[in-house]
Amino acid sequence: MSTAPFTDADPITDHVHHSSWSANLELPRHAEDRELVIAQAIEAVEFTASDTFVNLVTHANHGHPSTYLFGELDAVFGDDILVGYVDECGCGGHVTRVVVK
Repeated sequence: MSTAPFTDADPITDHVHHSSWSANLELPRHAEDRELVIAQAIEAVEFTASDTFVNLVTHANHGHPSTYLFGELDAVFGDDILVGYVDECGCGGHVTRVVVK
């Protein structure tokens, strides 16, 4: 999936990550746009190599990611990923770990 509908948003990454990494989805533009968070979370997973993981750090404004993000990731990637909640950040955001099989 591309972030094409969000032409004013910079891509979350520009290369495939062959080691585990974190995607920052808690910038001010993310606070205002849940659809951008979902699109860029999907993009982050797409740019994560097999046998590694990406930590998706999401903005507190959207609440716990299990209520809006986990299902979206499952719908796109199915059994190709493992999704787990890591913790709440000190700023109130949330960290979700997505392992790419």
